[in-house]
Amino acid sequence: MIDKRSWGIALAVAVAACVIVPNVLPPYWVYLAITAVVSSVIMQSYGVIVGRAGVMSLCQMSFAAIGAWVVLRLNLSDAPGGFIVWLVIGGLAAVPVGVAIGLPALRIRGVNLAVVTFGFAVAADIVLNANQFPGTTELKTLQRPGLFHTNGGYFILVVIVFMLLSLGLAWFNRTRLGMSWLEIRYSERAAAAHGISVARSKLAAFALSAFIAGIGGGLMAGQLGLVVSSNFAMGQSLALFAVAILIGPHNPEGALMGGIFGAVMATILEKLRLPQDLGGILFGLSAIFALRTGVSQTDFTRARKREAAARKMLESLPDKPRETEVPAATTPLVPPPAPAGDRPALDVRGLTVKYGEVVALDNIDLTVPSGGVVGLIGPNGAGKSTFIAAVSGFLHSYEGTVELEGRSLDKLSPSARAGGGLRRTFQTTVIAPELTQYEYLSIGANRKLSKQEADELLDFFGCPPGEVPVSIVDVGSRRLLDVAAAIAARPKVALLDEPAAGQSAAESLKLGRRLAEVPSRFGVSILLVEHDMELVRAACAQVTVLDFGHVIASGTTQEVLDDPAVMAAYLGTADVPLV
Repeated sequence: MIDKRSWGIALAVAVAACVIVPNVLPPYWVYLAITAVVSSVIMQSYGVIVGRAGVMSLCQMSFAAIGAWVVLRLNLSDAPGGFIVWLVIGGLAAVPVGVAIGLPALRIRGVNLAVVTFGFAVAADIVLNANQFPGTTELKTLQRPGLFHTNGGYFILVVIVFMLLSLGLAWFNRTRLGMSWLEIRYSERAAAAHGISVARSKLAAFALSAFIAGIGGGLMAGQLGLVVSSNFAMGQSLALFAVAILIGPHNPEGALMGGIFGAVMATILEKLRLPQDLGGILFGLSAIFALRTGVSQTDFTRARKREAAARKMLESLPDKPRETEVPAATTPLVPPPAPAGDRPALDVRGLTVKYGEVVALDNIDLTVPSGGVVGLIGPNGAGKSTFIAAVSGFLHSYEGTVELEGRSLDKLSPSARAGGGLRRTFQTTVIAPELTQYEYLSIGANRKLSKQEADELLDFFGCPPGEVPVSIVDVGSRRLLDVAAAIAARPKVALLDEPAAGQSAAESLKLGRRLAEVPSRFGVSILLVEHDMELVRAACAQVTVLDFGHVIASGTTQEVLDDPAVMAAYLGTADVPLV
């Protein structure tokens, strides 16, 4: 939900600015204020693509140029609708270009993608220098709407546009697509495992950021009447990108700070008779701060406030006893066998994975019955993670078949497999710290969870309350949260890769007992990859053992763990039991 109190304050500040700036400040400062807000609108486009999706885009001013060009073209043609309609059309005109520029992001990322986007900015710069904007030759300037024809009135218009975009983005960021950008920013593999189409999400981020930048370009045209190519030079994109990294324009206050810093800081220093070098010093200090904390300035401030509120809430809750050791004379729970069904939940046949001449998996057969919990164990290097990666679609090439309730998954992408009912977790958990646990569960579930359902999942797996941000959750609880998110989707099968990492012996055993209840309680069958044999005994009715890419044992848990070949694979001897 949108924080009504914060937005109430923001709206009050905006109204006050609309009253004070046009009526109190001199005309030149009103003009500077318009420049700052227009730049803040463009900074919001950086907030989407850089701040939320984590993509290095260096061509946002080129999208702004498209918006300005379309608005001026419509003005020259005396097109119907007026300036407000032209603004929207200019933003929409930038969208297909944004999608086209985003296509390389499906294959490349990081610095390589930055080079591609900067290449577009260079090309746009050349085209704009060779061709004048519409109306320049005819000297036909853009006419503002009647209510906003003065600079004071136009300031009110740009503030309204900025606030509408901020509210729209605040709402959109709460949707699954908006939250998926944060997952993609931190881990594309985790996003795909949650059923998120990484390609669709990236293209949507480029499209929305181009739309906002196009509107910003149209507002700039409305401010100046006519624009020239230097207003959208490639250097501008680079400078605003640097400001975006340091300040964090995916928050409204960050976008406003970035607009002020990037557009009018030099003039403000000059008017205040301060040395221009002070701007560079402030920029350098912000850079040091960002490098030291790893986050932007506004992210850091918001995270501190959110964490303080969460800790205060946790302190008010009654303490729960934390198990630190396994009670004596405890008999591990023996999971019941899975009920017999017409077909297994997951059926893997003849799975073979080769890396050149190296055979990582050799003709592996494994079945997870409906309503069952099956263990997959083996020493390090046995091929367990390779098996999970192949079954979940993260290996592009393998031999054999993978069927989910009789339906072949072999040609499907990881996100398609996840959407079809096959979820997985990873050995290393990467969760966006900006998210609360409620939000992360919603991403994993691919639907809006009720508070009651989310609380039930969190309580079942022993996680902190859902309002707690991920940033203050310990590593062990994050692993449990990852498992809860996989189960929240109610998949047919969940592939859990070492979920007990970071847990004490008692907590690990408790997790095993919880996992044994998952099929009957949530309707999810489980394939568990784990090194903790006590957890395996507590959770699994059946176990398959891999060693050097081969199945060396498969059957009921007790029979397999007592097999001399399994003991030898784990311990190098058959004289010591696996307990």
